Amino acid sequence: MEGEVLASLRSVSKRFGPVVALDAVDLDILHGSSTALIGSNGAGKTTLLRILAGVYRPSEGTAVLGEGNIVDHRRRIGVMTESTGLHVRLTAWENIRFHARLFGVEDGEARRRTERHAGPLGMLGALDRRTEGFSRGMRQKTALMRALVHEPDLLLLDEPTAGLDITSARAVRTLIQSLVEEGRGVVWSTHDLSAATLCDRLVLVHNAKVVANGPLSTLLASSSVADAEALHELHTMEATREFLEGVDVVS
Repeated sequence: MEGEVLASLRSVSKRFGPVVALDAVDLDILHGSSTALIGSNGAGKTTLLRILAGVYRPSEGTAVLGEGNIVDHRRRIGVMTESTGLHVRLTAWENIRFHARLFGVEDGEARRRTERHAGPLGMLGALDRRTEGFSRGMRQKTALMRALVHEPDLLLLDEPTAGLDITSARAVRTLIQSLVEEGRGVVWSTHDLSAATLCDRLVLVHNAKVVANGPLSTLLASSSVADAEALHELHTMEATREFLEGVDVVS
């Protein structure tokens, strides 16, 4: 299974009225692989994640998970958003259990899965505490466990290490790597280029297009640049739409 295509986008475009948020994107997500999704604000990363999550349908093109449309297979997808969206009056476990029940996971099994992930994340002692007083890092780790409780094949992460201290960030990266080794596909949206270098593939989005896609070593060799930051600069020299729109407003 490892190396086989898990999710596939072909000629995917997404429009919101006159705005083209994604333009003719081709992308494969493989079993047993991690993909770093990088790009400036307004580049199209969030739209691309929502297509992969089955939240948005493409305006054009196809988005497939396994043998069918991604929208019809959302139960095989886990999503962790940067905002986390936790219910602050509930404990960490109650937030996770609510999500597990939506996916038909029995409470006992959900608790076992949660504790298995909570240990390495340093969260075992916090599972039965209300999330209202949690630090940002604790909220991030709770949201990650929630996204994993139904054991998805495809995991979509939006800035999973943002706000984490060094030890916690390392624990999250280690957990993500273990998921990859189990054969899952992981897409990691981040502005942290050092974290992006840990992934098997790098996908750079700029002005609604995928402008670079492949293993970082291959992209560096073909572009004759030294590192991920230089690669990003090389492919994003054209001003972003967000910047140009701001200039128009000022002028």
